Amino acid sequence: MSTTIYHNPRCGTSRNVLQMIRDAGIEPTIIEYLKSPPSRQTLAGLIQQSGLSVREAVRAKESLYEELGLDAADVTDDELLDAMIENPILINRPFVVTEHGARLCRPAELVKEILP
Repeated sequence: MSTTIYHNPRCGTSRNVLQMIRDAGIEPTIIEYLKSPPSRQTLAGLIQQSGLSVREAVRAKESLYEELGLDAADVTDDELLDAMIENPILINRPFVVTEHGARLCRPAELVKEILP
């Protein structure tokens, strides 16, 4: 199985994780998720495989998070997923998938848990 990173090249953490993967001798498949967002099913799978709640996978630092009212306690997981698909900037990054699992690599060092 190959290694895949859902990457935002403008994000320092994402760039650091990509470098850590390359330093491990792996050239990953790079998906720039802002240009090629994952499907709803793929995103839900990444979140589940990472052991996160949907809310933990949302990038709450984005102003759009509050603008859309996603910070309200009664917002459902389905509503959060819909918002993330419609506005991929709300997807926290970087997600990395290897044969050893999937992780949201924040902090960057979490990638070490799933590298061969």
